[in-house]
Amino acid sequence: MVEVYAEKCPNYSTVTHWVRKFKSGFLSVMDEPREGRPTSVVTEKNVSTVEGLVKQDRRITVKQLASETRISVGSVEKILHDHLNLNKVSARWVPRLLTADQKKERADCCKHLLWLEANDDLFFQKIVTMDETWIYQFDPEPKNASMQWKRPSSPPPKKAKVTQSSGKVMLSCFWDCEGIIMTDYMEKGKTITREYYSGLLKRLRSELVRRRRGKLRNGVLLLHDNAPAHRARQAVETADQCNYEILPHPPYSPDLAPSDFCLFPNLKKSIKGRRFEDIEGAISAVEEWFQAQNDTFYSQGLLKVKDRWQKCTVCLGGPAWNRIARLDREYRNPAVGPSLASAAAAAASLLASRTFLFRHRNFREGKMVMPEPFPEASFV
Repeated sequence: MVEVYAEKCPNYSTVTHWVRKFKSGFLSVMDEPREGRPTSVVTEKNVSTVEGLVKQDRRITVKQLASETRISVGSVEKILHDHLNLNKVSARWVPRLLTADQKKERADCCKHLLWLEANDDLFFQKIVTMDETWIYQFDPEPKNASMQWKRPSSPPPKKAKVTQSSGKVMLSCFWDCEGIIMTDYMEKGKTITREYYSGLLKRLRSELVRRRRGKLRNGVLLLHDNAPAHRARQAVETADQCNYEILPHPPYSPDLAPSDFCLFPNLKKSIKGRRFEDIEGAISAVEEWFQAQNDTFYSQGLLKVKDRWQKCTVCLGGPAWNRIARLDREYRNPAVGPSLASAAAAAASLLASRTFLFRHRNFREGKMVMPEPFPEASFV
């Protein structure tokens, strides 16, 4: 055996052990079946107990569960993850917890906007959207921007806590699918009033004549949020005098504003962490960033709002920013697809309602016709 197996040859005692077994009639070299260690902790009773405690208090800790059930922390974690499929997550900060009426208003508004888009081939080419945001002389970079690679033996990096500078300016930005049309910067200490915003709308008309030839002739659809200065009567009258059609926008809905979910986050990402000598330096950096973006950035950013309108409709007015990808996955899942399909069908049937028709100038003037209800596929 040594000549054949060399170093892999079993020792003499192992050979004699198996010789005795074979002589006694035991011919198998496999282990005999035997009972394993009995399951004494992860039982149906304990799983049910842990599930009941979690339902009573969603914030209960693993140590508290272990103390209540008198089982180990490891067994509690196994029950939570392997048997109950539970994960502990933090709540997400949202601008406002919406009521049922506010969600219905969001859903109705999105249905109306989708209906308008279906009736107009140049809908997104006509949109001019605007919003305001603060531009700081120094705005610290977010924590995740300073992440770096390290070895397990290396100490973690440290970073001193810094705050935003007091020097800041309010940026009002008007843009469309082709790029920036007009920007305005208001000094700290002043407020955007209805008179000030009306003046911006008049300036916008002049900029459209200079920068977007033919846009006023085709019609301008103004998309802005429900800030008091935006919905003031004077601002609405000024918009009507300038032949702007104001698109509806539900309150507390930054997830449906292209500037809030596309333009400003990318802008802030480029200037955060940079310290400017004065506020004019910050303004110059903002203008340079606007000019550096190509037309595709603005057109795609504006078109993304349609997906959010659709998902908000399917969600019955719920937040759209963290549900788009999940809803796409769930709709393709046969287990939950029919429910979403029925929701989309219900939304499509409401879309043809005449409730919204008389709010739109083009319908009153006979330039629009009642569309056919959307197919279910257009909502997913």
